[in-house]
Amino acid sequence: MTTHTITTNPPAVGTRTALRWIPTFLGYPLGGLAAELVTGRVDGPIAALLGGAITGAVLGTTQWLGLRRAGIPPRWIGATALGLACGLGAGAAWVGYRTSLGALAAQGAVSGAVVGAAQALILRRHLGRLATGWPALLAAVWASGWTITTAVGVDVDAQYTVFGSTGALAATVATAILPLALARAGRRGAGVSHRMGLM
Repeated sequence: MTTHTITTNPPAVGTRTALRWIPTFLGYPLGGLAAELVTGRVDGPIAALLGGAITGAVLGTTQWLGLRRAGIPPRWIGATALGLACGLGAGAAWVGYRTSLGALAAQGAVSGAVVGAAQALILRRHLGRLATGWPALLAAVWASGWTITTAVGVDVDAQYTVFGSTGALAATVATAILPLALARAGRRGAGVSHRMGLM
């Protein structure tokens, strides 16, 4: 009985994976701009729900483009849109639509947690139990995104649906562990399948 193994170059694979993920940060400002054009300020429940859905759809699309080679299905887009609609709706209402640093950090934590929960339902098939940590990570990342955006002087009083480009870039770098984990899981699964097929 002969077993063959597949040899790969993990650093090279990881670099390519990260390079495909980094441009997805554009989904945050583009999604925020699209929502602003349609709904205006996030100053009430309808604006928060609709604005969150629009921003989430744009963000989800850019992220899916960066993750599709890892086997993530297109329903990632809908999950992100629904997650941000519910998350922003709940988070903005919780803080009374205020735009202080503390309020936006709390709003971001709620938004990130709900988006993460929606996305985790898809990630569970690929990452197993690791997917359960995704909502908590996104809660921290989105809270940080709003903190960074406020700190660099963006006019957050305009009540945007999502943090600005600086926070978006930081959030994308912080979540680059996701495509790397998916690539690692894919290599592991391919290796197991290959060995089973040749035994």
